[in-house]
Amino acid sequence: MRCWRPFAVLLALFSAPALAQAGEPLLDAGGWKPCGRAATPLAELAPGAGDSEPGRGVRGERVLFFASDDGVHGREPWVSTGTGGRGTSLLLDVRPGPEGAEPSGLTRVGERVFFVADDGEHGRELWVSDGSSRGTHLVKDIWPGPDGSYPQSLVELGGVLYFAAGDPEHGRELWRSDGTAEGTWLVEDLDPGFEGTSPYLLTRGGDGALYFISHFQGFYMRLMRSDGRSRAVELFRRSSEGGDLESLTAVGNKLFFVSTSVHDDVMAELRVTSGGAPVLVGSFPRIHDLVAMGGRLYFSASGEGDSTNEELWRSDGTRKGTLRVKDLRPGAEGSSPGGFAVLGRRLFFSADDGVNGRELWVSDGTASGTLLFADLVPGSGGSSPEALTAVDGNLFFSAETPGHGREPWVSSGSNGSAAPLDELAAGMDSSDPGGFVRSGWDVFFLGRDAAHGWRLWALPFRPAHACDDDAR
Repeated sequence: MRCWRPFAVLLALFSAPALAQAGEPLLDAGGWKPCGRAATPLAELAPGAGDSEPGRGVRGERVLFFASDDGVHGREPWVSTGTGGRGTSLLLDVRPGPEGAEPSGLTRVGERVFFVADDGEHGRELWVSDGSSRGTHLVKDIWPGPDGSYPQSLVELGGVLYFAAGDPEHGRELWRSDGTAEGTWLVEDLDPGFEGTSPYLLTRGGDGALYFISHFQGFYMRLMRSDGRSRAVELFRRSSEGGDLESLTAVGNKLFFVSTSVHDDVMAELRVTSGGAPVLVGSFPRIHDLVAMGGRLYFSASGEGDSTNEELWRSDGTRKGTLRVKDLRPGAEGSSPGGFAVLGRRLFFSADDGVNGRELWVSDGTASGTLLFADLVPGSGGSSPEALTAVDGNLFFSAETPGHGREPWVSSGSNGSAAPLDELAAGMDSSDPGGFVRSGWDVFFLGRDAAHGWRLWALPFRPAHACDDDAR
């Protein structure tokens, strides 16, 4: 059975400017930093037509790719060089006319970006782009005709794209592509017949293998491991009734995942595999926000028997090494840490210790090294940091402060360095910024104001000496 849920958005390719066309721009000893605090909105894509609803950008080789609706072509792929270069333009009108191709799932593989779109003739199929209109084309009509194969869960592994897609003979199964029609084929029919196993949560493992979840005969969910060549191996299965397999997270050469159940007293089991049979390392009423740092898994979880007492935990892949890092809010309520972002060897997150409100915290993985990083709204109110994103040695995030609403902030990671960018929405209105990503010498992000709705913004962001050179 084929299914597809429209994804609101997507994509982006990007590149470094002329300083380093062969790779990333060169770093100096001072690292990267914002050149000032004023972000620039990209050209108004739909003048007089209201909100163009740009999608979250994806970093590419030479330009930022994103999806947007200019009020004329419908929702199509766009590109931007930010505050420099040739500016912002429509990449290709994939589906001519006002309806739009609705590009989604943009995924970078080498110097190209793959995405899913509907050109009005082939249905939703796989496309690829090198950042130019001439280099943007349909890869293959996997489900011939206007129905479409609805590729989903795109992921890069070993310079090749893997994804789930459907065809009339096999149903939804695992596919791979090198960007050519001849190099796009079914990897394996995991359950022969036209029903398919609907692979999802395709995840690149640290051991070089592909992990994913698939359905089997309508009764089971299975964790599978594939090297993309020989037959996939089943590592774990559970009943499809009343539970799920989720949160696949690579940590070094291990893969952690969560098995949930609505029937047992224990709601979530944390398991880990190194390519063989998974091992149970902990059971929790609730677990979420899994992230890797320094060869360990960090996550938010509640203690046994109390689903509300959520605190910061870590695991090295053993039962003994799975433990709470620190009780930030002693008692039954918990600090509810979330929004994890890894900057170097430290983990940044938001949490509420019951005294300072929900604020920005930092941890090196030890109890003594888990501390309040910035109290942006002194007292019990809290600034509720969100959209935490590490970008080349800097932490970008949004925070809500009295009189200014929710606006963009940035920190170098040193004590006292958290500072607001210029407001995008004046006064108490909020711009609700998010989706921070660097492309070339800009950090792009989404933000809104009352006059234009959602727009894509660009903040000059360069090696420290380049900012200084511009100032002279």
